[in-house]
Amino acid sequence: MTKSFIQSANRVLDIESDAISNLKAFIGSDFESACQLMQECTGKVVVSGMGKSGHIGNKIAATLASTGTPSFFMHPGEANHGDLGMLTRQDVLIAISNSGETQELLSLIPVVKRLGIPIIAMTNSATSSLGKYSDVVLIIKVEKEACSLGLAPTASTTATLAMGDALAIALLDASGFTSEDFALSHPGGSLGRRLLLSVNDIMHTGEELPLVDKSQTIIGALLEISKKGLGMTGIVDSQHHLLGIFTDGDLRRILDNRIDIHTTPVEQVMTKNSITTTPDTLAVGALNLMEKYKINSLFAVDENGKAKGALNMHMLLKAGVV
Repeated sequence: MTKSFIQSANRVLDIESDAISNLKAFIGSDFESACQLMQECTGKVVVSGMGKSGHIGNKIAATLASTGTPSFFMHPGEANHGDLGMLTRQDVLIAISNSGETQELLSLIPVVKRLGIPIIAMTNSATSSLGKYSDVVLIIKVEKEACSLGLAPTASTTATLAMGDALAIALLDASGFTSEDFALSHPGGSLGRRLLLSVNDIMHTGEELPLVDKSQTIIGALLEISKKGLGMTGIVDSQHHLLGIFTDGDLRRILDNRIDIHTTPVEQVMTKNSITTTPDTLAVGALNLMEKYKINSLFAVDENGKAKGALNMHMLLKAGVV
């Protein structure tokens, strides 16, 4: 019986040792980017994770704090009901999830994005939901768990802890980072859940999409704007590629220039290279674009530049994003 215990222990240590050693293959430019984000952070490094990942996150936050990088752990479940106010715009978030699909973490992302807080993901897949919405992804991938059933997080949590230590000591060796305290305030809860909406969830499509051909006259474009009610229309070619936009605000400009709206093609007066988004962008991302460029509406295009949808500030307000 004793031999069996010892054999099991040795097997676990071998598996976990290999898991840590294999992390070296993932130490590269993403690791440097993560260190730079944390080093340049003027607030605190906030670590978050559920379950076993949360326990590891607590240790990583403690190690960071004790080696010169101001840090604390934020429980994602509690954050969804008020504790998200701990975050400030000066912070960096480390989100830990082996699968990258932990719902409690994903529900925080829109509000974190709204604050403009960089996200460093620690996960086994860059293509997971967490990976896709993060600024930097640190891959924590193990061949197998030390658990003989392959169920309990063991090798993966050990590897995550080791990666956290690597971050902490790399920052310690680099030095130069000083601690600052900031006021912590920002609402969370149900607002965060509403902000999980993507552009695709709320944009107008199909017959509701305001589009005219590039050969259409200005008056024709104005009729489309009035009919679709978004305050703009897209100008497209025969393949539906978005060439530009024309808004009701543009009308005032062309009237001042005494342009004939009945005979002039809208292509001649449209705004080219307009700001666009994509259907799979978070709705809060579209809001940030509108605020940054001081515009009230956006078109969503696919990877080929074809118009797929449109939305405006009123739609974001109605969806509860603002």
